Amino acid sequence: MVSEKIKVTNPAGFNMRAAGMLCEEAVKYTSHIEIRKGDSSYNAKSMLSVLGSGVRNGYEIEIVCDGDDEKEALAGVCNLIASGF
Repeated sequence: MVSEKIKVTNPAGFNMRAAGMLCEEAVKYTSHIEIRKGDSSYNAKSMLSVLGSGVRNGYEIEIVCDGDDEKEALAGVCNLIASGF
């Protein structure tokens, strides 16, 4: 299992467009990928879960990946979030 904390810089946070892009990136990997915000965790491969996370601009979240391609998954998802989508 690998994880990384990252600050969301997209002005709209995880809006519909960003959530779609995040899910599209996450499903490329076989690893389980989750977004942690506070005490809650959300499935990064589920559009409804990502939208339900309520992540906004400036929030610090943690991306947690567990599986065969966990390092690649973490890098892919974190690079997308860091780029502002």
